[in-house]
Amino acid sequence: MIRRLLSNDLPRSRWLAALLVVLFLGLAFAPFLFPGVKALNVAAKVLIFVALVASFDLLLGYTGIVSFAHTMFFGIGAYGVAIAMSSVEEPTWGALALGVGAALLVSLLLSLVIGLFSLRVKAIFFAMITLAVASAFLTLASQLSAFTGGEDGLSFSVPELLSPSFELAEDPIETPLGEVYLDGKLISYYLLFGAVTAIFLTILRIVNSPFGRVLLAIRENDFRAEALGYRTVIYRTLSNVLSALFATLAGCLLALWIRYNGPDTSLSFEIMIDVLLIVVIGGMGTVYGALIGSVLFVLAQSYLQDLLRAAGNATEGIPLLSALLTPDRWLLWLGVLFVLSVYYFPAGIVGKLRERAVLARLKRLKGAAP
Repeated sequence: MIRRLLSNDLPRSRWLAALLVVLFLGLAFAPFLFPGVKALNVAAKVLIFVALVASFDLLLGYTGIVSFAHTMFFGIGAYGVAIAMSSVEEPTWGALALGVGAALLVSLLLSLVIGLFSLRVKAIFFAMITLAVASAFLTLASQLSAFTGGEDGLSFSVPELLSPSFELAEDPIETPLGEVYLDGKLISYYLLFGAVTAIFLTILRIVNSPFGRVLLAIRENDFRAEALGYRTVIYRTLSNVLSALFATLAGCLLALWIRYNGPDTSLSFEIMIDVLLIVVIGGMGTVYGALIGSVLFVLAQSYLQDLLRAAGNATEGIPLLSALLTPDRWLLWLGVLFVLSVYYFPAGIVGKLRERAVLARLKRLKGAAP
């Protein structure tokens, strides 16, 4: 059952399997294990990045296409929900479905146009074209204030079931770490968790299908794949479209969770940089790397300042060390952690763990050989 659910793409490492199980269970029971507004927001951000990074890895890790327009589709999804929900007096599920559908349609057409007209050029030129398109879209989102709210963005209400003021029960549930209220925020989180799980398993199924095998062949040698009879432009375009649609769904989930969207929230180039860092940390060409990399990066981004503050207080008597361990230096230490992760895990965490598992099997086979 689990093998079929994972599309026969098993972790192939005991340590990796154990890590994935711990992270999955931690996210599944995050509201009960880590009660509190900040912890729940961090868990929700991890889930959104899992969907966004997995969709980008379908393009970069499995097809070998470098695109800087991925956050544009992420923003289209967020703006689709924000515009649809802010344009109605009463938030309804119909308006939400209309916003999601319109965002998916716009992303489908735009990614199709970009794919058909740009994927015939060399990789670096395609990357520059997508960067220009994403920059133009960011400018439009900032200037078309009548539709997008401009720099101020759009705040909106969600259906009552997802509203934080909605309560299923008046009394909270007791957990070992505190109390948890059965309210709209909890329902929103599990809607987010279910949607991201479905996106993750769907992408896993795609990359392990015959279509995914062709994408891997194109990544390794597109001339050989073309010689074997595969129309590489068509496969690359389809990969670009699928990646864009999954990124759009991730943007819709982001807007639903925070009930706001603006240019810096979903279209910032910093988000694109974060996605690239997570892909490298987790491992390119491994969907599981999206989960591991997102958890590590978002936790470091959210709690590194708190750790540095505690370390700075502990080393207050040491001038140089206390100056280096101030919360203002968190970006410096985040960069150091990234450099160390790339140095010790050049193939990503998933790639390293799988490599160690293969070496351990080879040693066992040599030891068992006569």
